Amino acid sequence: MTKHADDASSGDAKHDALGTWPEAALAPFRKQSQAEFEIDFFDSILARAPAYIDVLRCQGELLSRKGLHERALLIDRRLAELAPTDAVVLYNLACSLSRNEIFDEALVALRRGLENGYDDFEYLELDGDFDGLRADPRFQALVEEFTPSHVVKRRAKKSRKKS
Repeated sequence: MTKHADDASSGDAKHDALGTWPEAALAPFRKQSQAEFEIDFFDSILARAPAYIDVLRCQGELLSRKGLHERALLIDRRLAELAPTDAVVLYNLACSLSRNEIFDEALVALRRGLENGYDDFEYLELDGDFDGLRADPRFQALVEEFTPSHVVKRRAKKSRKKS
């Protein structure tokens, strides 16, 4: 009977489709969480393609989830430069700015997001990213200005004025 090179039935070495990997090469990856691995992976992609919007979106979300708010803000600012009318990008920028306690800019970014069509008001009302800003009367006025019920009331007032 002929023994093939890919027959790993004997010996102590671990084999897989890629061959044998030394423990020293695998050890750093075993210490990383999945999120840390993905952040490093996306960093390597962005080093080669810094304007890759889909990767920037993923990276911003990962950084924010890991609590790396300063890094997430850098990503969200870059996204806002690349997609200046994307409502979700602008909303996420407002979130990052608020998390970093840059409240005036957060309000400007949130307004731009709302003006460009961000409309998940239920989420906006509960989003913890705005906890530091929620009590600010400017935030409350901005949310009220764009909520659908306010729009309906404003339209009703305009139609009464016309008649």
